[in-house]
Amino acid sequence: MAPRTPTRERGGRGRRTASSPTGEDGTPVAPAPAEVAVDGAAAAVRTRADGHARGRLTELRIRGLGAIDDVTLELGRGLTVVTGETGAGKTMVVTGLTLLFGGRADPGRVRATGRAGVEGRLELPPESPVWERAADAGAEPDDDGSLILARTVSAEGRSRAHLGGRSVPVGVVSELAEGLLAVHGQSDQLRLSRPAEQRHALDRYAGAAHLQLLEDYRAAHARWRELAADLDRRRGQARELAQAADVLRHGLEEIEGLVPEPGEDDALDALARRLGDADALRAAVDEARMALVGDVTGDLGAEGLPQDATAALATAERALAGTDDPALVLLARDLADAVAVVSDVSVQLAGYVADLDADPARLAEVLDRRAAITALVRKYADPGQGLAGVLAWAEDARRKLDELDVSDEALEALEAARDTARAEVDDLGARVSAGRRAAADGFAAEVGRELAGLAMKSARVSFSIDSHPDQPGPDGIDEVALLMAAHPGAPPRPVHRGASGGELSRVMLAIEVVFAGADPVPVMVFDEVDAGVGGQAAGEIGRRLARLAREHQVVVVTHLAQVAAFADTHLVVDKSPDTAAGVTATDIRAVDGEDRVRELARMLSGLADSETGQAHARELLAVAAAARAD
Repeated sequence: MAPRTPTRERGGRGRRTASSPTGEDGTPVAPAPAEVAVDGAAAAVRTRADGHARGRLTELRIRGLGAIDDVTLELGRGLTVVTGETGAGKTMVVTGLTLLFGGRADPGRVRATGRAGVEGRLELPPESPVWERAADAGAEPDDDGSLILARTVSAEGRSRAHLGGRSVPVGVVSELAEGLLAVHGQSDQLRLSRPAEQRHALDRYAGAAHLQLLEDYRAAHARWRELAADLDRRRGQARELAQAADVLRHGLEEIEGLVPEPGEDDALDALARRLGDADALRAAVDEARMALVGDVTGDLGAEGLPQDATAALATAERALAGTDDPALVLLARDLADAVAVVSDVSVQLAGYVADLDADPARLAEVLDRRAAITALVRKYADPGQGLAGVLAWAEDARRKLDELDVSDEALEALEAARDTARAEVDDLGARVSAGRRAAADGFAAEVGRELAGLAMKSARVSFSIDSHPDQPGPDGIDEVALLMAAHPGAPPRPVHRGASGGELSRVMLAIEVVFAGADPVPVMVFDEVDAGVGGQAAGEIGRRLARLAREHQVVVVTHLAQVAAFADTHLVVDKSPDTAAGVTATDIRAVDGEDRVRELARMLSGLADSETGQAHARELLAVAAAARAD
């Protein structure tokens, strides 16, 4: 059967979609007999995986990246493998995923078109915490409820990210990626060689309660270091701190001597205006009272003036109230209300006049206090802040004085607080160390069982934990090292020294399998972690990856047919020169049925049409199907 010709999306020159294979007439291709068994096992695995729906990446489009012009990958559930000839561009799939989820943008990967882009479609459960963070960034779900991510990189290195239709900082996408994606490549072997990473793995295995205890320890350690540094600072800079404290103390005494109240500057301004204009204000009030209620007391000299407002309104009210017309009676009631309002205003005006103080001595007193507060504002407040700035300076000065206090009493109290904090650090550090020791044997045993299944039956792993209670660090008092004895009789050595590259890959995979059930990350990517592995170990790696795929969506770039045989979705990267454009183009296509048999045969023997290779490929598919059905 001839290889499937990649379809081109209408309206998108050069865009290819890796999807289910079809024949030359466009009809679906029936799988080969051996493949039917594989598909049946895959369906069973997908059924199990559906019960652990954490989300998945359903589509990935890559444009202008490396040798890839424009391809779209449709990613299924479970295990997806990416295979192809060396140099065809398989790793660009991992590069695209890393870039999409906030990884570092390398302009050297951008094609001559001048811009590279990656787009992804995420299918997430409603309860996923990613939705809340995406909503905070202004992102919205697509019409089908999925979340769209996009990243572009120019040849000059400029990068932009989009989330749910909104432009967002790349850091937002990186933050989301921590809960969405875990990428493991050959560089992770270097990561695994770091003692800090080995300690982190042990803490992670110890469980949630241990991790919370570790967080409590870190907080206590930070408090202790802060108190110790403060004490050292005060003792070492006593003279300078005392001088700075004197300056602050003088300012506080000056401010507290006036005892200013919040808003007093504005109140003094208003009072000064009132006192300065007392005669004019009194005249205005008298004129208003006379117009409203007349010269009731006889002290306004209102003889012969027109009728006051109160009397006029009362006359009008009586005239209307004496009619039989309901509408006029209602208006009369409104006039009665108006009479009451006018009378109330006149009473308030009388009170105002009674409180109005025209004493020049009082005015001088107010002006003096306002001048004193203005001097404080000029000295201690920033422009435009007024008295509020003075009060804020005083509050800040009081706080700083506590930090600058170098008296014997203050230093003794700070020393006692430091010693109390250190005692807490010692207690929590010992408990964290005990938790690590309790978890170490179980963790090593589980990793060892996985390694036995990865053709390393003789290997023994263990943890070395050296505690230094007198030298507590930010992550505890322990130096943790993962050790491995490759065969009986061999002394345990640090894993990065006692294991080859292929063995390191298997150790890393064993650790991931141990953590799989508890890891919340829905998508895991492995980039040729099977390098340097072959034979029985290769098949066991495929089996472990398939097991991981029951709980996660797993994408694997591999050169091993034994691994590829376990896939739910098999993608092949092809590279061919585009003579018209003068460049090399990469296509990615999904294979199934006989196409998949041919690809596995190529991986096994280098000859896709070899009958022996194809027979071996069908045997691998059948073995993988049986293993996945267990």
